Amino acid sequence: MELLRKLIPKMGGATVCVFLVALSSGCRSGDSSSKVRLQGAGATFPAPFYKRLVVAYQGSHPDVLIDYQSIGSGGGIRAITDKTVHFAASDAPMSKGELEAVGGADSIIEFPSCAGGVVATYNVPGVNDDLRFDGKLLAEIYMGKVSKWNDTAIAKLNPGVQLPDLAMTPVWRTDGSGTTFIFTSFLATQSEDFKTTVGSGKQVQWPTGQGGKGNEGVTAVVQQTAGGIGYVEQSYADNNHLMHGLMQNGEGKFVKASAESVSAAGAEPAAKMSGNVLAAELWNQPGEKTYPIASFTYLIVYKDLRNVPDQASAQALVSFLWWAVHDGQKNAIDLGYAPLAPEVQRKVEEALRQVTFKGEALKSGG
Repeated sequence: MELLRKLIPKMGGATVCVFLVALSSGCRSGDSSSKVRLQGAGATFPAPFYKRLVVAYQGSHPDVLIDYQSIGSGGGIRAITDKTVHFAASDAPMSKGELEAVGGADSIIEFPSCAGGVVATYNVPGVNDDLRFDGKLLAEIYMGKVSKWNDTAIAKLNPGVQLPDLAMTPVWRTDGSGTTFIFTSFLATQSEDFKTTVGSGKQVQWPTGQGGKGNEGVTAVVQQTAGGIGYVEQSYADNNHLMHGLMQNGEGKFVKASAESVSAAGAEPAAKMSGNVLAAELWNQPGEKTYPIASFTYLIVYKDLRNVPDQASAQALVSFLWWAVHDGQKNAIDLGYAPLAPEVQRKVEEALRQVTFKGEALKSGG
């Protein structure tokens, strides 16, 4: 500052202005560059939860800026493979081929962040009831074998409901989607015909119906099409006040998707999870109160965070992820997701403790 007072009298007015603007700009640039910036992308299924987490975390950590883009599970896995993001999200666990593309299973930490359900939403004029479905019926609808809303297969499950003589339009995701993976994986357990003709995956060849991109696209087609039926993530359906039906589970009970009924699906599979790739199937799990079309949704990072610019950023990422699966879980229920059970949290903790930056250990939250 003393040097500045000596220099200013020797400068012309214009020079002083330029000098001060440059100095001011340099200070602001320094403040901005001191912030850690983290980029994530992937599944639309948990997007409302992740965006809530980002807002909550940045409220107490203003020096960490996090951007999450919901581009679909397939897009998220491509992005982490190409190292254009620092973390990815997918509703479907990485396949053998996808793991090979990132350097093998030992290169990745993949872990659940919460659980959610997939529901059947529909647009049937004159029907304001929560309709009942079972897996076989949904499989036949999506194979085109049941094509009218007053079909006896639907009427049998919904006695007393006045069903119209109206054509059905099955609506499906056009993008690579973990929601499609969950839905088709469940239907493949309910119908051998569906398993062999349509199969399961993030993208399948649907024999009938109409496509839409993302939850938003599927919902738009269903709402604009009398007789439309589609599958969307439960939280999205609840937050947008979409009508969705009850599903018959393996015990023969008709259950509405909720945080409680989805959480019940994770109790048994959690015991089988181990290592750094923590994946488990939640669909069609036992229990009278269990919702049958359920799944964990996963976050994915490299075990060694060489795709992150520096150690400070790597530490910020691990700290955020640790917070997300602990304190951040209280945000799950508010949005209709099922939080992680303590047994699952402990296994996630073990996995996150393996994360390093250029071979050096990072501090976990516990």
